[in-house]
Amino acid sequence: MDTELKSMNPDPPKPEQPDPASRDDGSNSKDDRPLLKSDSNRISSTTGESIEELEKKFAAYVRNDVYGPMGRGELPLAEKVLLGIAVVTLVPIRFVLALIILVVYYIICRVCTLFSAPNRDEEEEQEDFAHMGGWRRAVIVWCGRFLSRMLLFVLGFYWISVSYRDIELPDQNKSSSQNEGKDRSEEPERLGAIISNHVSYLDILYHMSASFPSFVAKRSVAKLPLVGLISKCLGCVYVQRESKSSDFKGVSGIVTERVKESHENSSAPMMMLFPEGTTTNGDFLLPFKTGAFLATAPVRPVILRYPYQRFSPAWDSISGVLHVFYLFCQFINHMEAIWLPVYYPSQEEKDDPKLYASNVRRLMAREGNLTMSDIGLAEKRIYHTALNGNISLPSVLHQKDD
Repeated sequence: MDTELKSMNPDPPKPEQPDPASRDDGSNSKDDRPLLKSDSNRISSTTGESIEELEKKFAAYVRNDVYGPMGRGELPLAEKVLLGIAVVTLVPIRFVLALIILVVYYIICRVCTLFSAPNRDEEEEQEDFAHMGGWRRAVIVWCGRFLSRMLLFVLGFYWISVSYRDIELPDQNKSSSQNEGKDRSEEPERLGAIISNHVSYLDILYHMSASFPSFVAKRSVAKLPLVGLISKCLGCVYVQRESKSSDFKGVSGIVTERVKESHENSSAPMMMLFPEGTTTNGDFLLPFKTGAFLATAPVRPVILRYPYQRFSPAWDSISGVLHVFYLFCQFINHMEAIWLPVYYPSQEEKDDPKLYASNVRRLMAREGNLTMSDIGLAEKRIYHTALNGNISLPSVLHQKDD
């Protein structure tokens, strides 16, 4: 634990190091409020670092819009006026329309799944309706794509800029594509997964409207009202990160099986994966987890960006409720989607999934003009803890990043 703390705050100045006993006690602290302003004179009681230093270290999670860290910054008068207008006009209308769309799609899914047995895996507690065929599946997919786009429209994404880039892939893929060129020209190799950077929960709505793939979700999502059945119709892979039981294959094992199924079976639902494992502010790309690449199947990289002037749709260091509220208050929101060519792994990449993941990440960072960062979910929790003025930093480090 000491080594982890040292790595997060290397060689702090000894004269300013507070006494551990007083830090644990908390009674000597005069200001326990969340640290919201980037004032270098204000020191985080969690790490002993100024907010300015924390923002440099955890830059991938820093909000740079007018609402400030955690969405609780001091707003200018003009922004307060715009929020007031939106609260009495946009918010009620958007809330009602969004709820209607959700309920309508739930009813469609309920009708289409009547008298249909779900695809079950009792051992892994998986259940979905994504393997259905015929008109039922067609209705679920078509309505899902249409209503997802309508929901984005209701939320202010009136138009979405979509581009398809025809770029030259890295040299290591040329030999592989040349050797398999004949077979691929006759029948292109089926994708195993779509890979995307992760900025917000809005990413899911876009991908639902674009290709209606399956996602990875917590097991608790399957039990949620309305959303639970919709997630089963999407064919979501339910995982339990906290489970230590040997009865479960783990996230990587389940994901690998589904990616292989998508790659080998044309009737299987396509997988959509966010290999970063958490969201950023949209300007960075975190290290990729290898779960999406263990199956050695081709992937389709997609880059999502959210240009903004006032409120950033990125879900980084802001609470879900506050994020949804501010999103509803924006008159116009913007989104850009960049689709890159299918990435076929070379033999070297097939033998080394970490190399495969790293090369795809570098490609996406270059084409999306994203900065590669080496931090992850554990550092995000530490940053949130510091913003909240929480002095129990060691407890955060106990939580492992799956």
